[in-house]
Amino acid sequence: MKSAAATPAQSLISSHNHALILIDHQAQMALSTRTIDGIELRNNLSLVCKAAEAFKTPTILTSAGAKTFAGPLMTEITDVFEGAPIIDRTTMNAWEDTRIIDAVNHHGLKKIVMAGLWTSVCVAWPALSARDQGYEVYVITDASGDISSEAHERSITRMAQAGVIPLTSMQYLLEMQRDWSRTSTVAKTAAICTQHGGTFGVGMSYANAMGGQH
Repeated sequence: MKSAAATPAQSLISSHNHALILIDHQAQMALSTRTIDGIELRNNLSLVCKAAEAFKTPTILTSAGAKTFAGPLMTEITDVFEGAPIIDRTTMNAWEDTRIIDAVNHHGLKKIVMAGLWTSVCVAWPALSARDQGYEVYVITDASGDISSEAHERSITRMAQAGVIPLTSMQYLLEMQRDWSRTSTVAKTAAICTQHGGTFGVGMSYANAMGGQH
């Protein structure tokens, strides 16, 4: 009989084993997104960005046609990653841009986490391309969206069938924290939860006020 061991699954996200790619969270794309409320999308995106900043996750920012039709990235990204380079593309599939591939290769990590607008194009295509090249790919589905529920859901199904792993923004944050004894990031994690974590954030705020454990 195989014995259990107190070790995490290799498939879990940690602060040091993945790179985050944020794709085309721009005005033009957001205005036509119908699968998630705009306020909720911005909240979830803020949570993801602050999580990546708190855990010092390598993050690649990319846009498409920023100066011609789609506009700048949302301030939820640029306020957190102030001054960070943004790779503006012509190709709809970010994985076909050599600058993005150079950034991925520079970080040298086999796990890639993505989120973006829209799910069916700007997320699905690079996710499938990275998966085809042997990367472990994750997509934050509630920091992504599309022009219809059909487009969003079918794309998640298509990616999942290819081995891409869906997760949520809160799951992304808590999977990196994972243990409240990791005191170096507890305060930032609690602050992010309090600001962006809905009712769970209310509980975190209460626990902090009472001086209790999470």
